[in-house]
Amino acid sequence: MSSKSPDLSVLIDKLSSQLNLLRRYSFVIFLVFVAALYSFVLLRINSLSSAQPSAAAVSSQVKAAAVPHIDQSVVNQLQSLQDNSVSVQALFNQARSDPFQ
Repeated sequence: MSSKSPDLSVLIDKLSSQLNLLRRYSFVIFLVFVAALYSFVLLRINSLSSAQPSAAAVSSQVKAAAVPHIDQSVVNQLQSLQDNSVSVQALFNQARSDPFQ
């Protein structure tokens, strides 16, 4: 058992000298770590932003999008209202000239 004790003390001494060296350069190591992490995030964002969707993904999204359908009877009713009333004609003309008002 006494032969193990000197080996352990030598190991502890070596470990403490390594930790002192690590403490000396800890700020530089931290800066390198942050720079590497920042570079990885930037490269990942760049690769994901330039990725193109597959044709299957595009076609599935196009199929899922609902195409609005306007009933012809509603269109006819709106046109008849526009033809019959001057105030409705003014309202339609105003909406056509400035749709965001």
